[in-house]
Amino acid sequence: MYMKKFLLFLVCAGCLPFSLSAGEFLGDVTYTGSSEFHKITAATTWQFGLNWQVGLEAKYANEDLFKDPVYAVKLPIGFTSDLFSAYLKPFYYFENKSDKQPYQAFGISSQLIMTLEDDVVNELYSHAYIGAAFARQQSARGFENATQEHGYYSQAAYTIGLHKNFFRAFSFEAAGSAFQYPDGINGVVWFRGILDQQDLISLQTFEIVHDLPKYAASTRLTWLWPDRYATLYIGYRFGEFYTSDPEHSVILGNTFALTRSVLCELAYNHLRAVHNHNKRDIFYAQLKFKF
Repeated sequence: MYMKKFLLFLVCAGCLPFSLSAGEFLGDVTYTGSSEFHKITAATTWQFGLNWQVGLEAKYANEDLFKDPVYAVKLPIGFTSDLFSAYLKPFYYFENKSDKQPYQAFGISSQLIMTLEDDVVNELYSHAYIGAAFARQQSARGFENATQEHGYYSQAAYTIGLHKNFFRAFSFEAAGSAFQYPDGINGVVWFRGILDQQDLISLQTFEIVHDLPKYAASTRLTWLWPDRYATLYIGYRFGEFYTSDPEHSVILGNTFALTRSVLCELAYNHLRAVHNHNKRDIFYAQLKFKF
């Protein structure tokens, strides 16, 4: 059962690789930074009953794109059973007036993880997952005919993926995501908003993504040392956008235990647009703790 929970952490952002008893709390503090932004998040999760989790997450981001810092909160809710796990994460971005126009965002993301294989004897596990999300944000948009508009803009995102482990040694994950724009996308050539697209669907990057994606395809290979609470992983993603060039993302990361109650994750993310344009390097550090 512990191995299964450990693997679910690798699939679903927000799940933690500690085996919890009812009433215990988990927390984490994360720093992500590059030459263009610095982001700090702090979160706590409470396990109650045998299957339920509820949490609170706060985010602070200082970006070159905005004069004022960006603040956001999330309220994740989760249910876990032997057959499936389900997660909901409402989020809200506080109003930001960096260029005298208000920017704001709110929405909800969801994910359902289904058990396809659960071989406890041979320690083989497979999970399929689907996700859906919706957001509405107050933003500015520019069009091909040089007109501009500012107001609320809606979008949705969907993802499907498969995650499988191999004999406690390593695991493999593949996923695909697509984005939809109910208010229309035709003619939009630039976009300015505070929403991080990764609050809708993971884009296999540590970057704050403001451009409007079309789709993304990703894969990740993880080496596992579950008895030591440790992993080593490499991931790749290719994605296309309506408001920027297509790009590649490569992630290298490592998780390891500092103590029985403290887990550390360190990672590096390199991004570049097609034809080697717009190269960026991002560094990520996280501490997870149980109390």
